[in-house]
Amino acid sequence: MSTKAVRAAGLKLRALAPRDLAEVIAIDAALSGRTRGAYFERRLAAAQRRPELHAQLAVDEDGALAGFVLARMMQGEFGRTEPALRLEVIGVKRAAQSRGLGAALGAALEADARRRGVRELRTAAVWRHHAMLKFLDAQGWALGRNFVLECTLADSPLGSAGEAPVGAPQRERAPADRNDYGAAAPNDFETLARDTAEVRSLAASDADDIARIDRRVTGRERRAYIEARLEEALMDAALRLSLVARLEGTAAGFLMASADYGDFGRAEPAAIIDTVGVDPNFARRGVGRAMLSQFFFNLGALGIERVETVVGPGNPDLFGFLDAAGFRPGERLAFVKRLP
Repeated sequence: MSTKAVRAAGLKLRALAPRDLAEVIAIDAALSGRTRGAYFERRLAAAQRRPELHAQLAVDEDGALAGFVLARMMQGEFGRTEPALRLEVIGVKRAAQSRGLGAALGAALEADARRRGVRELRTAAVWRHHAMLKFLDAQGWALGRNFVLECTLADSPLGSAGEAPVGAPQRERAPADRNDYGAAAPNDFETLARDTAEVRSLAASDADDIARIDRRVTGRERRAYIEARLEEALMDAALRLSLVARLEGTAAGFLMASADYGDFGRAEPAAIIDTVGVDPNFARRGVGRAMLSQFFFNLGALGIERVETVVGPGNPDLFGFLDAAGFRPGERLAFVKRLP
């Protein structure tokens, strides 16, 4: 919908503001059948802290909030090389639907992306959510090439009381593929995967080590992305679940993840793995497996039962690693819209 058409329809597009919180929660509750106040409160607060990482827009009709959209900058998640805006939530009150408000919000989000120099929008939707699929189709979105994988803790061999012991890590091996995050070793003695490395929560002092590992794995300098995610981990421990693994006195790998309490219409909390990196010098030493084991163990203590991540095509080693950990294709489909 063009700016002229928006004005002709009596609509006003603007930035979402803290004063809108109660109405946003009410609109979402009417649409979803549940109240997600804490989720929206956290999202709005995060946008106030780091506005450059968020796009949160509103549409008013007759002077009252009638719809909203929340999106977030993707800088390095899921192995990305180019920035994108990730559409997380869009909602229009029932009484205002079928009048083009959703299209107006979508156009405003695209304009915001262009101002940031971003030429790609991404999102995910459950294949059974026919209304959302119809909306995305009408707005020119296409099915993405990425795969959304998920795992329930009950289906994973890692992190539970019944986790099988693994063998001692082999220390004398030739350098392996940098994407092989973990491999089984001979069962020389009983130990859990998370015990094969020192795994703990990320700290501010880990920034240099994480940036070094990420640079070795990706071949790119992504310091800004790493620092932004680390800042989130330290600012809101309830949302970030990131870990670092150490072997032989040095950082050998890291896992960046967050607890998601509402993105893409989720009804139950889920943990989202953004990035996993293992120093190539420590490949095939079980570092990735150790981090996942500790990660799943931590989630069990928090009452979070499901984990999700996104994997691009052409990465069979990562697919194999995640498959061995219990990940399978989920009900969500990845969508993309490239902007001219």
